[in-house]
Amino acid sequence: MGAVYGLAAMGITLIWGVMDVINLTHGTMIVAGMFSAYLLVGSAGVPVYATLPIVLVGGFVAGVALYTIAVQRVVGQAPLMSLLSTFSVNLMLIGMGTAVWGTVLFNVPVALPGLSLGRYTFPGTHLMSAAITVLLAGALYLLLYHTRIGKAVRAVSGNREAAELVGIPTRRVLALSFGLGVALACVSGVLIATLFPFTVLSGDPYLLKSFVVTILGGLGNPVGALIAGVLLGLFEGLTTPFMPVSWIPVIEFALFVVALIAFPGGVLGLRSARPH
Repeated sequence: MGAVYGLAAMGITLIWGVMDVINLTHGTMIVAGMFSAYLLVGSAGVPVYATLPIVLVGGFVAGVALYTIAVQRVVGQAPLMSLLSTFSVNLMLIGMGTAVWGTVLFNVPVALPGLSLGRYTFPGTHLMSAAITVLLAGALYLLLYHTRIGKAVRAVSGNREAAELVGIPTRRVLALSFGLGVALACVSGVLIATLFPFTVLSGDPYLLKSFVVTILGGLGNPVGALIAGVLLGLFEGLTTPFMPVSWIPVIEFALFVVALIAFPGGVLGLRSARPH
């Protein structure tokens, strides 16, 4: 599960690190991925993991549209502006989703053989989700650090004005970054839907966990997000037998506050070291 936390956080850390925009629709985009998988599997008969490229492309298009409608005009302004803008869109999307599907539980049935090692059994869906997450994290790393598009994204992240002076189309790069961030959120929603039941309101816990992972992993650091997500998942798994489940979020957010104060650039990556 920790790997999926990392994937969910990659979307928000990419947008936040490149654009200095906090995307409060992130949780709802995760839910959009869940319902996309549910509809494609249930209505169109698409195998659940075959929905991933469809959701990836659809999420990217939705992200670019969301950027154009709600984010483009507030980039570079006070952080409160992007918070209010994305929060308003988030409420609209939740309202429409609740009107259509209500708040009942949905699930995407998946059956994969697990792996047994001694006394431990690893569910097949968890292993598949972890493998897909690692592949996507690797692909994102290669895109950011070994392609011209990635160089443009890192240039805009480091100094937007200087990037414009050397001819980089910053608006297109920002739209691309936002689209990628939303696409990753939607794909993580598909993987989460194979693990747990969900409702229209399931996005907020994953949004909050994404913030924790982002702070631990460092802004704009997809590898750091993956490692931090795995660590968070391990923490949850190791502490669950020893305390009530309701206390785990309390401890997680206490660690979040401590990490934010002690390491404002992230425990696994410093903001001052953002790529240029």
